[in-house]
Amino acid sequence: MNTIFNTSTDTASTTNVAIKQLTSADFVRWDLYVKNHSQGSFFHLSGWQQVISKSFNHDCYFLFIELDGNIAGVLPLVEVKSKLFGHALISTPFCVYGGAIADTPALVRQLEQEACQLAEKLSVDYLELRYQEKQDSALLLKQAHSIFACELAEDNEQILANIKKKQRAVIRHSLKNELSFSLQQGKANFHDFYQLLSTSYRNLGTPIFSKDYFNNLVDVFGENVDIAVIKNKDKQLSSAVMNFYFNEQVLPYYGGGNDSARGLKSADYMYYQVMCNARGRGYRWYDFGRSKNDSGPYKYKKNWGMQPKSLYYYYHLVNADELPNLSPNNPKYKFFIQLWQKLPLKVSQIVGPFLSKFLG
Repeated sequence: MNTIFNTSTDTASTTNVAIKQLTSADFVRWDLYVKNHSQGSFFHLSGWQQVISKSFNHDCYFLFIELDGNIAGVLPLVEVKSKLFGHALISTPFCVYGGAIADTPALVRQLEQEACQLAEKLSVDYLELRYQEKQDSALLLKQAHSIFACELAEDNEQILANIKKKQRAVIRHSLKNELSFSLQQGKANFHDFYQLLSTSYRNLGTPIFSKDYFNNLVDVFGENVDIAVIKNKDKQLSSAVMNFYFNEQVLPYYGGGNDSARGLKSADYMYYQVMCNARGRGYRWYDFGRSKNDSGPYKYKKNWGMQPKSLYYYYHLVNADELPNLSPNNPKYKFFIQLWQKLPLKVSQIVGPFLSKFLG
């Protein structure tokens, strides 16, 4: 894909602008652009093209605008096609953020226009663009999720003091439970993490991703990913989380635990330790991720004292007649969720990846 068009700022000057598709030769400059853009996120990085292609075999269309030889905007897009869950073009599946970022709002709109044209060409049900900020866009808007985040204080005690009183008491309780915290880059904690995450997913009635997906995240993003594992005083597993790091942010992204987690408060302990560890390494911002509005996770994160910030998801309907609803709260999935919760863990680990690849 290589679309050329002209943009004029006055009657005397015209500039050639090209919209191109990302190749490996452009990875470094794409990521440099993302890291330097105020709206750039971990989920805009070029590595997602490799991770998603290798893990799920989805077709990726990572578009960028080139202006006078320099990147002036990017838009990662992935085609997700399923007979059960529909056919979509998304920026970006398996990620909470996405959408176009560019030097100007006009260039953002041009990337959106290109995405709409691609969606029409691919004959998808819909195009979905996941923005952190409200856009001046003619696309359909849906606001069903919010994110939670906070600035990290200078030291561990101040981080704890900044947490809401009730949640702070829970964390203090967890600190007395003789829990151990292991944080490792690479795959040292991988097996324990996958066992705990897949247990949590099964208990929630959600299909787990393949091991390959998490392996690819570690391989592609390297030192920007680590895994924390919490064990009790008898060295038995309780909770785990995979963390992403981007600029000054830490993002605890894939987390779960077993039946012991609630009593031990191991998840509360874990997230607090992730905060403290990240601040000690120079990270200043804690991104607690996305939750569906008024859900259990939404209320849990709000208890930490973080205020919800609405996400803006924009849609262009192609073959669909209405906005998609893949939420677990959708009544059509209720029976499936209840059935999944009864599966043996091993069965859920085998079957889950065949479904989760379409639930981005």
